[in-house]
Amino acid sequence: MDLILWRHAEAEEGGNAIPDHKRRLTARGEKHAKQVSRWLHQHLPRKRRILVSPAERTQQTAHALQLPYEVEPKVGIGATAADILGVTGWPDESGAVLVIGHQPSLGRIAALLLGGEEADWSIKKGGVWWFSNRVRNDETQTVLRAVLNPDFT
Repeated sequence: MDLILWRHAEAEEGGNAIPDHKRRLTARGEKHAKQVSRWLHQHLPRKRRILVSPAERTQQTAHALQLPYEVEPKVGIGATAADILGVTGWPDESGAVLVIGHQPSLGRIAALLLGGEEADWSIKKGGVWWFSNRVRNDETQTVLRAVLNPDFT
């Protein structure tokens, strides 16, 4: 299985005027989402699911891909690593699952998969972390296949 974590691109500031789930991408965020989506289009497997948080900024990020996606509350704001891993079927699902979500959830998943326990790792806005699960010599392994930030696309 491939698990691809994509943090939403840069969004406008929240606060009292704008509820968190209604925050929209900035012009820079839209540009970064398009840049990263071009790279993803070249590399995403044909067999894939795309799960997106209900938040406005994540759906705008997903729109840059121009591929069908599912809005999934279990990957939304405040989701736990267990919530997201459960809904993706990690590590047993076949194919690939792309999750477009938020910090700190995505960073905690990255820490868990690579370090064995949750920690507050940071994933840059618009950044992608791509993991694969494989079995070698009867041992399950997690492989970090790619890390991509919008600045490098």
